[in-house]
Amino acid sequence: MKKIPHFIGIDISSDDFTVSIFINPELPIKTRGPFLNSSEGFEAFQQWLRSHHVNARNSILCLEATGVYGEQLCYWLKAQGFIVAIEPPLKVKRSFDTKGHKTDTIDSRQIAEYAFRFHDELKSWQPRHEIIEQIKVLLSTREQFVHQKTADMNSLNALRRKVVQTPLANQFYQTNIQNLSQQIKVIEKEIQKLIDQDPDFKNTVSLLRTIPGVAMLLAANLLVVTHGFTQELYYKRLAAYIGICPYKHESGKYVYKKPRSARYGPARLRKLLRLAARSLKTHKKPYQCYFLQKSAQGKESAVILNNISNKLLKIMCAIINNQKPYQENYKSMNPLILS
Repeated sequence: MKKIPHFIGIDISSDDFTVSIFINPELPIKTRGPFLNSSEGFEAFQQWLRSHHVNARNSILCLEATGVYGEQLCYWLKAQGFIVAIEPPLKVKRSFDTKGHKTDTIDSRQIAEYAFRFHDELKSWQPRHEIIEQIKVLLSTREQFVHQKTADMNSLNALRRKVVQTPLANQFYQTNIQNLSQQIKVIEKEIQKLIDQDPDFKNTVSLLRTIPGVAMLLAANLLVVTHGFTQELYYKRLAAYIGICPYKHESGKYVYKKPRSARYGPARLRKLLRLAARSLKTHKKPYQCYFLQKSAQGKESAVILNNISNKLLKIMCAIINNQKPYQENYKSMNPLILS
């Protein structure tokens, strides 16, 4: 019989982390911490694991997604050969009673127990490709610069409407807007340069850009979200992850709400899909006809645009999976009919 692994729960913060070992419900949970969130703390953490006969072959380590706080530890654990799983904090939280005390020790124990209960659903974390990691940082930086530019433009417009003008303030805002515009262009060129460094990324992004409404930014964001198109994409799962998949809310005779999308997930990708849907609705006749048809049926504009976003995402997944360029007059055919 295969030995039951040790389930390690890690509650990590900016400066330190607390660890718990869960073997089975009949045995007490072993907890230790805090360890420093640094190379010295990692070595002490590994020595503590060895003292409890825990190694890379008989353990699964689980921690919540906390941004950059746990990144260094995850890379270090992977280098040591450990299996690492990173789970959404909300998913872990909903698995336990929300009432009661909240401490680092309790959190690490809950994460360890969560790993034991849902070990069949855990997915091994893998570091992103170096190019994808750089593109992700550049996309986030560009998004911040766009927000700053929009805020400066709004402030400048407000100042220009004042009766008493302040030329120096107007000049500062104008200079900031120009600098941000130049920096955004430089970032976009660097993203394209990084994509071109990898032949597979370059080819797939080029195929995606043959689709009407798909530009470099939308393709680059999808590249990051799908970890470099490393596996076959399932449109429905991806739509649910992005937050554009409408969900029903019905129960019995009297509980009924209109289907609504979750509205959580990668917000930047969801926004770009919406902008692409608006562009298609404005400039492409098939989508114009579709929009008018649904509007005549009483559908709201937001719902129709969300439908177009789903259609566009479905086409993108098909292009990636088939590795063929977009064909405007393509019609899918049921294989059973052909046979």
